[in-house]
Amino acid sequence: MSDSKKPLPPNPQNLQLSIDDEEGQGVYANLALISHSNSEVILDFARVLPGLQKAKVHARIILTPHNAKALHRALGDNITKYEAQHGTIKLTADADPSKSIGFKT
Repeated sequence: MSDSKKPLPPNPQNLQLSIDDEEGQGVYANLALISHSNSEVILDFARVLPGLQKAKVHARIILTPHNAKALHRALGDNITKYEAQHGTIKLTADADPSKSIGFKT
């Protein structure tokens, strides 16, 4: 199949999304665990609360490596835009790693 005959990807501006009330409320997470295999990237989002020794995973997202990289790029782009508008985001771990729980690189 020549390049001119390949189907076009869906145009995000024409994509209509729906969301149920429960999903629309969102899930708060302050910890993400990321693992991968040769065919998928798994993102587990959990909540760590002070004084508790257990964290519960509230959402698991499974992506292809291709889509994970696209998400990485889109998230980076959005962080850049956010910081341009609101200033640099300072990470607690940068100042004092012992006081940081949650997302780490």
